[in-house]
Amino acid sequence: MKYKLIALDVDGTLLNDDHQLSEENVQAIAEVTRLGGRIVLCTGRSPQNSIPFMQEMGLSGYVLGHNGAATVRVENREVLHQYGLDARGLDPYIEYCRERGMHFDINTAFDMYVDNVENLSKEANHMYENFQVVPASLPAWEDFREPIVKFTVFSKPDILDEAEREWGTWTQQYNILRSGEFFIDFMNPEASKGNALKNLAADLGVPREEVLSIGNYFNDISMLTYAGLGVAMENSPVEVKAAADVITGTNNEHGVRDALVKYCLS
Repeated sequence: MKYKLIALDVDGTLLNDDHQLSEENVQAIAEVTRLGGRIVLCTGRSPQNSIPFMQEMGLSGYVLGHNGAATVRVENREVLHQYGLDARGLDPYIEYCRERGMHFDINTAFDMYVDNVENLSKEANHMYENFQVVPASLPAWEDFREPIVKFTVFSKPDILDEAEREWGTWTQQYNILRSGEFFIDFMNPEASKGNALKNLAADLGVPREEVLSIGNYFNDISMLTYAGLGVAMENSPVEVKAAADVITGTNNEHGVRDALVKYCLS
């Protein structure tokens, strides 16, 4: 099998729109694993709510969570690498969000914090239920004992579009990514799915040309362009398709299965 390391995005790629794993994808992944391929999840999700999908598929190995800001070993949840960010530099962005009623959360490798967990909006509660996350209330910066790896803003697309334009005029000290229609993520400038995948491949001794990645959104572009073969989902924006080498089916039509069969199992 040509590709030894296969990196899969989760939402919009591995999962369908109901956030479910299809049996077709699971069977193809099992066959790739049986033939010696290593499957890793490379996702904007936390390791906390992405490791269960590895376990559901019967896989060990690694999760590259928070858009590559935290690499975690599945078996023992050991954090192998993380890119911490300057938390105090987030203060003007937090003020901006509070003034406009935009929801945000602060993430360490495994934990998530929100402004006031008792007063979450209906939309935020629904979002966290979908992603199977239980946030806690945000402590003071000096009370954090783990590095902060990601700051995420959640709002309506047009509101995020306006915020992106405004923040683009500010002094840049973060990697700011649109990770979904309703999400903008802030990370360490060095944190990306591509860098995390590159580092893991080096640790495992897998050359770039033997790496395959599959994704569907702007935060996937760095891993699509790093991999020997970058595969974009049919449900991707046109810019993501342009960054990829090839296109597969949609996330609702087992596009991951189709790509694995074509490029790994044929």
